[in-house]
Amino acid sequence: MKQRRLGADGPLVGEVGLGAMSFAGAFGPTDIAESHRALDKALDVGMTHIDTALIYGPYISEEVIGAYLQKNPAARKRFSIATKGGINLDPRGVDNSPAFLRSCLEGSLKRLGVEQVDLYYIHRRDQRIPIEDVVGTLMAFKREGKIAGIGFSEISPGSLERAAAIHPIAAVQSEFSLWTRLPQLGLIQACKRLGTALVAFSPVARGVLTDVVLDPAQFPDRDFRKPMPRFHEPNYSRNMARIERFKAFARARGWATASLAVAWVLHQGDHIIPIPGTRSAGHLADDAAASAISLSPADLEAIEEILPVGFAHGNRYSAQQQADVELYC
Repeated sequence: MKQRRLGADGPLVGEVGLGAMSFAGAFGPTDIAESHRALDKALDVGMTHIDTALIYGPYISEEVIGAYLQKNPAARKRFSIATKGGINLDPRGVDNSPAFLRSCLEGSLKRLGVEQVDLYYIHRRDQRIPIEDVVGTLMAFKREGKIAGIGFSEISPGSLERAAAIHPIAAVQSEFSLWTRLPQLGLIQACKRLGTALVAFSPVARGVLTDVVLDPAQFPDRDFRKPMPRFHEPNYSRNMARIERFKAFARARGWATASLAVAWVLHQGDHIIPIPGTRSAGHLADDAAASAISLSPADLEAIEEILPVGFAHGNRYSAQQQADVELYC
C-alpha cells in the first residue's frame, strides 16, 4: 500500500487507515477473535494506522487492541496508534480540563498496554476552555513522552488556525465521504495550508457505500446509526436510489463499492487519510484495495454526476449526536 504522512513531521502510514469503533460493537455484534483477525489482515495489506477512542465501548475497542498488541508485541512497531479523550461518560459531557484529559490519557495507555500513543485527539472541543489552553495541556503530555502527535476531532478551520498557532497539529479528524462533504468548505484547505493531515472517518458512509445491503429497520437499539436522520424514511430510500447508481458504476469497472468510495476520498487531497471502520477482514481488504485505484478526471466527473455534492437527504447526525461538533458553514 502507498503511504502518506500523518502531519508535517509525523510518521509515514498506510494511506488507508483503520477505524476501530466497530471493535466495540457500535454497528453490530462482534467478538475479540473477529477483531483480531481484522488486525492481522490490516498488517498483511499495509493498513498501519489504527484509530480508536476511550468511549468506543466504552473502553472495549482500546482493550481489544491492547490484547492484540500483548499477543503480538512486534505489531506495535508496525502500527501507528491514535486514540481520543475529553468526553466524560457519567454524566455524559465534554471536559477538556487538564486533570480530566490526563485521567483519560492514562487510562487509554493502560488499556492499550503502551507507554506512548502516536497521536492523541481531543474527541470533542470544550467551548468553556480556550483551545490554546487545551493545546498547552497536550504539549505537556508530549514533553512527558506520553503522546507523539496532537490532534483534534470535529473542529472548525478557525479553531484549527488558533490551535496551530500554538503548536503544529498533526491531524484533524472529520467525517468525509461522498455523502458528507462539509470538509470541502474550508477544513481540507486549512489542513493543507497548515501541514495537518485530515483523517477522514466514515469514508464508506457508515456502510452505505458498500456492497452490503443494509436494512435500517433491523438496526438494534445500540447501533450508532439508528438515530441518524439519513437512515430514516423517506430519506433512506431517496438516498439509496442515487447510491445504487454508484454501486453499478463500481461494478462495471470491477471494483468493490467500498474500494471506489475510499479511492474517491484519497483523490481529494494527498494529505487526506481515510479510516474506514470495520471488524471484518473481508471488508477491510475491500477498503485497502482503494490504494490501488487510480481515478481519471472522467471517472471523477462521472462520480460527481451520480452523487453530486449535497445529494444526501437528512442530517448526518441527530440533534444529540451533533451537539458538541463545531459547525463552520
